[in-house]
Amino acid sequence: MYSSFDIRRPLPTRARGLTASGILGIVILIAILVVMGLIWMGAVETGTTDSKNDIHNVARGDFMISIPASGELSANKLVEIRNPLETRGIIMEIVGEGTSVKKGDVLVRFNQDELEQRIKDDEDKLVDAQNKLITEEQALAIAMSTMKSELDKAKLNIEIAELALRAWTEGDHIKMTQTLNLAVETAKINSDRLTNRFEEAKDLVDQGFISRDEYERDRISMIESAAKVKQATLDLEVYAKYTSKQDEKTKLSDVDQTIAEKSRVEQRHKAEMVTQRADVATAKKRVESMEERLADLKEQLGLCTIIAPTDGLVVYKTSLSSGRWGRNDDNPPNVGTDVSPNELVILLPDTNQMIANVKVSEALSGRIREGQEAVVYSEAHPNTPIRGTVQTVSVLAESGGWRDPNRRDYTVRIVLDVEPGMELKPSMRCRSEIQLGKVENAISVPIQSVYRAGRIAFVYVPDDDGWSQRQVKLGRSSELAVEVIDGVEIGETVLLREPDPMEIVSRINMEDDKGKPGNYMPGGGPPKGAGGKPANAGGSTPPKSGRPPASVTQGKSAATETKQDEANTETSSPETSKTPSEKS
Repeated sequence: MYSSFDIRRPLPTRARGLTASGILGIVILIAILVVMGLIWMGAVETGTTDSKNDIHNVARGDFMISIPASGELSANKLVEIRNPLETRGIIMEIVGEGTSVKKGDVLVRFNQDELEQRIKDDEDKLVDAQNKLITEEQALAIAMSTMKSELDKAKLNIEIAELALRAWTEGDHIKMTQTLNLAVETAKINSDRLTNRFEEAKDLVDQGFISRDEYERDRISMIESAAKVKQATLDLEVYAKYTSKQDEKTKLSDVDQTIAEKSRVEQRHKAEMVTQRADVATAKKRVESMEERLADLKEQLGLCTIIAPTDGLVVYKTSLSSGRWGRNDDNPPNVGTDVSPNELVILLPDTNQMIANVKVSEALSGRIREGQEAVVYSEAHPNTPIRGTVQTVSVLAESGGWRDPNRRDYTVRIVLDVEPGMELKPSMRCRSEIQLGKVENAISVPIQSVYRAGRIAFVYVPDDDGWSQRQVKLGRSSELAVEVIDGVEIGETVLLREPDPMEIVSRINMEDDKGKPGNYMPGGGPPKGAGGKPANAGGSTPPKSGRPPASVTQGKSAATETKQDEANTETSSPETSKTPSEKS
């Protein structure tokens, strides 16, 4: 039996849609109200209960002061492997990237066919050049021998001419002079004899002892003898004035001519020697050039195989030449890649000697010194501490770039004591803690328990059913703990979290806008009201809004404020650093 409402008839679309949306909305609204109620009830009840993890008992002890920094790893020793060939090389074999190689392992092999052919051609050219050199050297030797022979001949001619001159001067000239003088004297004596005879013949003719004919013959003989005297005298004068001088000049000229001939021979052969020696030098230079070229080609042939000069990790150049966002249009080198001369192919960092390059702010860089100890954690081994020592601090700061142009960071190089088997690689991200010193036997509290409002630092201490603010004077600090010089005592309790506004029962008076101190008295607890109770305790209630008064702008954590203080002071102001949560 069916009722008057037929379930088989579909409901109107609009009515069915409104019903589903309304139900869903009601369910969501009820869930939100329940969650908000639970949160409000929990917030009210938290003022009366705190877990042990939220409080800390003040004690005296030691803690380390350190500066946190982050950066990346690099190798202390980095060897660049470039194409050593003078020409482009084609890779025939290359070791895989990421391979750990030892000194002497083969890294790259280039194609050798072209070099081997060039070596063969140059060897043939060298043989021709050597033969040419031998020919030129032999021609030079022949020319030198010819010059020596002709110079010796010229010297002999000079000696002969000089001897002829001396023979004439010391022999022929004297002999001829003596002969001519003798002829003159003989002629004179004969002339005198014949003259005397003729004079005697006169008387004999007159007396008739001799004939007239004999007399005439004596007269002719006398005339002839007188002529001979003149002839001999003339011969002597001609020889003395002309012939002897002519002979002397002729002999001297012969000597001069032979000397001049020797000089001409010497100059002619010297000119020939210059040409011959130049030809020999040219041939020798060509041989030397060919030998050097051949030696260079053989050396280039040896360079076709690149050997690892040291132990290291193979990194292709394309891995480090990637763009800022990891983009790189170059393909990694492989078999068949054409490499230009001196082009970088592989970087070989020595992973046994690693460096951590970390950045520190300008405010903290002045506190870091060479030789300070540090602890480094790499991203590959986040739980393994690596001991290190500060090597250097950069002289110049680096800008924060377009993200933060006002930021200035200094690079600190930390030499790491790497244990074998860690397999650290360059460019790995790392974080470090540079240890500045140790605070010994000091009252300290966790840094998350300290808050700041302007120049005032304070902590929360228990008071009745809530927490009261108490001003403290801070000393040295690390990223986890801070030294308290005044404000709390050993055994007291401080809160490690920021309480809810409903839990705060007493607040300290902060400095006003003009920087004048409030009514808080240093060295004591929070300011007291009438009857010795903490101010704002008992009958007073916090504002309905649940927010603290305007004079206390929810005091900042000391871990945040101290970063600004460290830029202004080194010793007197508290030394703090980021909390672990902020550091991450």
